[in-house]
Amino acid sequence: MYLEFYGLEQAPFSITPDPHYVFLSEHHRDALAHLLYGIRQGGGGGFVQLTGEVGTGKTTLSRLLLNQLPENTHAALVLNPRLDPVELLQTICEELRLPIGATPTAPAPPPAPAGGKRGRAKPKPPAPQRPGGKALFDALGAHLLQAYANGERVVLIIDEAQNLSADALEQVRLLTNLETETQKLLQIILIGQPELRDLLAKPELRQLAQRITARYHLRPLDEAGTAAYLRHRLTIAGAKRFPFSDAAVRRVYRRTGGVPRLINIVAERALLGGYAHDLLTLDAKTVDRAADEALVPAAGGARRELAKLALIGGLALAATAVALVFALGVARRPTQAPEQMQSDAPTTTAMAATTAPASPPPAHTTTAVLDGEALLGRLQAARGDGAGEWRALVASMGAPSALRDAAADACPTAPGWHCLRSRAALDPLLRIGRPVLLRLRAEPRAAWATLLGVDGDRVRLSLDGKALTTDRLALATVWNGEFLALWPAPDDIETRYAAGDAAARAWVRARLRTAGASDADDTAALRAFQTRHGLPGDGRLDAPTLFALAAATTPPGKR
Repeated sequence: MYLEFYGLEQAPFSITPDPHYVFLSEHHRDALAHLLYGIRQGGGGGFVQLTGEVGTGKTTLSRLLLNQLPENTHAALVLNPRLDPVELLQTICEELRLPIGATPTAPAPPPAPAGGKRGRAKPKPPAPQRPGGKALFDALGAHLLQAYANGERVVLIIDEAQNLSADALEQVRLLTNLETETQKLLQIILIGQPELRDLLAKPELRQLAQRITARYHLRPLDEAGTAAYLRHRLTIAGAKRFPFSDAAVRRVYRRTGGVPRLINIVAERALLGGYAHDLLTLDAKTVDRAADEALVPAAGGARRELAKLALIGGLALAATAVALVFALGVARRPTQAPEQMQSDAPTTTAMAATTAPASPPPAHTTTAVLDGEALLGRLQAARGDGAGEWRALVASMGAPSALRDAAADACPTAPGWHCLRSRAALDPLLRIGRPVLLRLRAEPRAAWATLLGVDGDRVRLSLDGKALTTDRLALATVWNGEFLALWPAPDDIETRYAAGDAAARAWVRARLRTAGASDADDTAALRAFQTRHGLPGDGRLDAPTLFALAAATTPPGKR
């Protein structure tokens, strides 16, 4: 279909793994280096932990790791961790090709036929009985000792490790007891979603957590990485020209949060849409249409599956929530920017400049504190479109009234206004002095709720226009870090600033001065601002830097 139209030799954005299309960002290279270091440290032993959101490339890294194992290293890869301890041991032994024989059970005597006469029925062959846990453990221990004697290393890689049961995790910990007087015999790598960090933080698993010697969290791509990813895959597919405009690339990043799997889905749909409309160059509107079709929850089963991919993140992000310094029922005032952007939070997209004062939102009345079960009940009974909360957000920010009738799921934009739909811990969202919507989920239901504020360990929300109060732990069970916010800022400010546009430079300079910058050199001032707010001091005007700048200098309703 679109391949010939765009000069492609093959489909560039298939979501099935293909080693020819592997793209390693700086974060991916760092993660791979951590894994290889964990293996090469040999007898240092312990666990290596790699976590990342759904679709960020963890499994791809595990395949690359297998191809780059040091010499004399043998690996066992467990892809299905939903096993009991004995099944897990059996899988490991099978991966290492250990000759574990099954013990046959004695056949039962044939039943006597009717009439009292015994026939000569041939007995069934004995049914094999799977080896017991002790036999498997002993066989594995003997194999590891032999490998050690031969100067070989053995590595166990468990993918999707967040699905391991507590008993299976304890069995994994016991495997690290296989050691000589000087070193461990088995190196274990746990790869999983952010929930794995929460799982290992449980008190009953502290013995295992204390044995983790290296940790790395794989983040989604930033905007520059998204552009490089698109170019890489199109080049491998034979493209002679890049069909995405700069605005389209920014929109791909904004709508996917930099998650490679979602980038594939949206880019593939955008190419189809561009082909259908004879567009040699794809624009932001084409990407928006593609994202609306691919990522917005719909009644169709296929769309639901794609929407689930968009709801990435883990309870680890939500569990780190701290107090938000705004409330929708009070007057707006300038606030301080986040002191530190959490290192493993995805990058957010750009902010924006407002044109009208924010309208006060409707007053809310607090209610009794809801526990997790009660919160799930409220959420399952809620409207899914979040129309009321979205309209309140538009009004409170003084955004154009034309946005009020749009769907929150579409994250619509207007000139001078950017809609952000991304994922982060609450830490980077707090102290910004703006209202935000949180995407709450109680399968199969999902709804938008307005975050009103936090009082100690109590979180105040508005759901379907009705206030509720819950605790942070209960919120963590239904919120995976996804949020939505409206931000005012000049269009294309990042690109224009990078290109040296005078107006864009002046805009940034004014906000740096308002934020207290003392350095006369703009780049030095920006670097100092970034360092002060826990951002990489590279002097680039990227999305997190804009996030902090606008939060520190521009209250709602003000330019």
